Amino acid sequence: MRTGHRLIRGLLRALRLSGAAALLVGGAPVIAAAQGAPAINQADTAWMLISTALVLLMTPALAFFYGGLVRSKNALNTMMMSIISLGFVGVLWAMFGYSLAFSTGSNWIGDTSNFFLRGVALDPQGPTVLIPQVLFMAFQGTFAIITAALISGAIVERMRFSAYVLFISLWALFVYSPVAHWVWGGGWLADMGALDFAGGTVVHVNAAVAALVAAIVVGKRTEYPSTSLLPHNVPFTLLGAGLLWFGWFGFNAGSALSANGIAGLAFVTTMLAPAATLVVWTFLDAIKGKPTAVGAATAIVVGLVAVTPAAGFIGPMSAIALGGIAAVPSWLVLQWRAKTSLDDSLDVVAAHGVGGTVGALLTGVFAQKALNGIADGALFGNPGQLVTQATAILAAIVYSGVVSFILLKLISLVLPLRATEADEGQGLDISAHGEEAYLHSDGGGRSSLSMMKETAPPRRVESLAPATK
Repeated sequence: MRTGHRLIRGLLRALRLSGAAALLVGGAPVIAAAQGAPAINQADTAWMLISTALVLLMTPALAFFYGGLVRSKNALNTMMMSIISLGFVGVLWAMFGYSLAFSTGSNWIGDTSNFFLRGVALDPQGPTVLIPQVLFMAFQGTFAIITAALISGAIVERMRFSAYVLFISLWALFVYSPVAHWVWGGGWLADMGALDFAGGTVVHVNAAVAALVAAIVVGKRTEYPSTSLLPHNVPFTLLGAGLLWFGWFGFNAGSALSANGIAGLAFVTTMLAPAATLVVWTFLDAIKGKPTAVGAATAIVVGLVAVTPAAGFIGPMSAIALGGIAAVPSWLVLQWRAKTSLDDSLDVVAAHGVGGTVGALLTGVFAQKALNGIADGALFGNPGQLVTQATAILAAIVYSGVVSFILLKLISLVLPLRATEADEGQGLDISAHGEEAYLHSDGGGRSSLSMMKETAPPRRVESLAPATK
């Protein structure tokens, strides 16, 4: 045993000596090469870990925001339409969507080089983006997840759940990923100089157009318009709005992809713009009647949507102006929509479509190169930026509208898009999920679901005995 130990110690000593010799002979070039390569920045990585978690939280927050605005018999179904995106869109993003959006590819779409996360490693994302590639992928994945979930607000209380899941899964691949590539992945809109800091065009306009198309194709609720279509839990909606605002700091400030001054600027503009929208919206509501809690929650979301494309490009006072201006067109469209036959149930178009469009256009007005180092807007001597912004918005509207329509029509060939009239009347919580958000008891503690089972007519059971003559 002693001989064996001496042999092992001798081998280890020899290995240490050979390692030291290798370091003396060839170590200097190796160290020099390591010093020349970009290294992971720990502060940036820590901030992006937090930002990714914050943006992921926004999807459950959206579930509360939407869930409170529908009738109680559809609360779970509405919330599930957001939650389910975490699974289906999240997995598809890792498998295919990330590569289609962020690999080199062409000006129109990425290639297949990063399918199934091939080549997505722990190395820095780029020479100036010093966070791990896998973390960059995850952060961008949270954007894809919530963008798809936003669509559900236009078709709640009547779209079949299975058809909806298939639609957002395909939409994330064939609509979201290409548009993300155009703007953020080095595509043609990026080459044109379109400014979209965190997703005014890629996320909000894109999703709102798909929502509008879905609302038209699926059709309106059987009871629309009716005074009975009222929110069942406004505190849920206020909670959702507050959590969305909280998560949006990761959404916007995280889009700096670094713990730097631009992240700080985006953080501050994300605080100020919704505050200004809330002030203006409150006055508008008061002029019409009374300030409402639903109106306040909607105003917060509109302000957040509007500042999203501009967050890291404009100054704090410009953010206040942008937020205040954005309140007016969204409020007017919301009032107009309520008088039409368009059943955009939770006003996705007014909040995200109009808010995102106004925000993207105003980015072309208020952008300030002295702050962002990229481009000025019209207010600072570059009116051409406004034209570029309008081009990006129009491109997203046309592409998302056409492809969303095609996807819905293809899905309708294999699955009914909407629930039956009986299921819609009963509520989609029970018909689609077999459970209820609340216990609607008969006084004895029995839920409406259990009472339905008890009062169901008995099925006819044929005798198994052979018939006698």
